Amino acid sequence: MKSNIGIAVAQPSRTCNDKKCPFHGHVTVRGQVLTGKVVSTNMIRTATIVRTIRRFNKKYERYITRFRKYHAHVPECIDIRVGDEVKIAESRKLAKTVSFIVVEKVVR
Repeated sequence: MKSNIGIAVAQPSRTCNDKKCPFHGHVTVRGQVLTGKVVSTNMIRTATIVRTIRRFNKKYERYITRFRKYHAHVPECIDIRVGDEVKIAESRKLAKTVSFIVVEKVVR
């Protein structure tokens, strides 16, 4: 079991046999660390995370809301549901559209 993945996140309480798990497998994380909301868990071991970005538009003096969707691998040792706030970290490409891994469920 790896004790440190290079990011300040809490270790999952369960163990797993997932090869793509940064805590118990062989995949390393590097690059961006983002926070978003889970909107779908319909894919096998993959979740869709949405990040909302609000920007102020000077010309119209209003806020613009933009959305960005990310597909992230969900290790077996982390339980998430739709509506949860999660932290995802960038890794190597794991599938055609999956380049992120869920590393922590954010409790607020």
